[in-house]
Amino acid sequence: MNRKALFLLWIATLLVFTSCKTNSEDPKINPFDTMSVSNNSERDKIVIISDLHLGNDLSYSENVHHLHRLEQFLIEVRTSSTVKELVLGGDVLDEWYIPTRSDTYGGGTQADFVRKSVAANQGVFNTLNGIISDGKIKVTYVPGNHDMGFTPESIEIALPGVNQARDDNKFPVGTYHPEGFPEIAIEHGHRYDFFCSMTPNAIEDAQESILTPGYFFARIAANSFTDPTTPEEATKVHNVVLNDSTNPEQKSKHNYYSLWKYIMEEVIYVKDDFNEPIITTNIGGLTKTYAISDIIPMNSETDGSIQMKLYNNLFTQASWDERQVYNNVRALSDINTAMAGSLKTQFIDERSDAQFFQDPDSDVRIVVFGHTHIPMIKTYLNHKGQQCIYANSGSWEDKKSRDKNSNIDQDQENMDFITIVPVKSDTKKLQVALHQYHKGQHILKDSKEVEL
Repeated sequence: MNRKALFLLWIATLLVFTSCKTNSEDPKINPFDTMSVSNNSERDKIVIISDLHLGNDLSYSENVHHLHRLEQFLIEVRTSSTVKELVLGGDVLDEWYIPTRSDTYGGGTQADFVRKSVAANQGVFNTLNGIISDGKIKVTYVPGNHDMGFTPESIEIALPGVNQARDDNKFPVGTYHPEGFPEIAIEHGHRYDFFCSMTPNAIEDAQESILTPGYFFARIAANSFTDPTTPEEATKVHNVVLNDSTNPEQKSKHNYYSLWKYIMEEVIYVKDDFNEPIITTNIGGLTKTYAISDIIPMNSETDGSIQMKLYNNLFTQASWDERQVYNNVRALSDINTAMAGSLKTQFIDERSDAQFFQDPDSDVRIVVFGHTHIPMIKTYLNHKGQQCIYANSGSWEDKKSRDKNSNIDQDQENMDFITIVPVKSDTKKLQVALHQYHKGQHILKDSKEVEL
């Protein structure tokens, strides 16, 4: 072998050796296992994600562009040596965001719908179920509003062996207290929402249904994006007049009308004829196909009072109080404040304070909601004057656009998560941190510490 051949062989051998050495000495570091606040020596971290909105059909699902990143994130959870629990804080699956003219189950069953949803998001569910089957990290599911209709058995189809945190007497809502931490309460937050809390006995021809006004909002919203129009060309909402301002029920109905007018002209505008039956149901005890005008209040032709075809009996304070009790809400709210708060989401965030921190029978110091899709961390003082932390876990849905040609960098939109971690410098303290999974990296957005 000549000198040139020997030299080339030596270079090749050196490159192989260097490559092997680099790979063995510099493995990928799991970001959950190197958090500066933690001693990173044991499984003691709680990770919370919510509002994944894993859809049945990726042609209109709210989560398509983020699926790869979600799977990547969950692989990091699975391979971490310090994550103790993963909590799925509601709206994991999505039975609501379905275009209006689509039959949700397509003639099948809820179980069929779940299996199809799993198949559409197979990589995510493979990883989630891998975490469960590994048995090293406890995985807990908390119901949200978009998946409130799924029975425990249906969730078991999607996530065999998952721990389900449901209220004993009302399975579509639940509060989870992680192992060893009764001071932490995790729930979705929809039970406080006038549009999204369970609504029993509200639809005359479907008394067994608990589906909410928000369900119809979601169906119309899906239609608004799959068959888009412009605000100028959208169908306008008819005018409704408050003829009796001394009647609290009529005032509440007019407030409700004003919200729908704003929603239908500014948020989820569509070009459909409001009187055309386009909202196909066959879900949750509903069997009819409804028109948008069935949802929106109108003036009665007989006496001018404000009435509506659906949910007409919801608009007294007594009715709202009864509905809140049905949803296991302890700190009751004003009906008109709650209605406006469904859009001004600060109201729902502040229910954490009213429901937990100001309850003299509660020792909860940390509350985590999802639902609003607005990630944040806030501090409160409880009834004892102790500092408490509220966090919202944000969302993993894509950023929406009605422009099919829009160029959105989805890799920097949403994908939020919360961690709760013991502080290494003071074992009595927990850090609650809000992160974004930005281009595959854990970006710390905010954090607070509380001493238990």
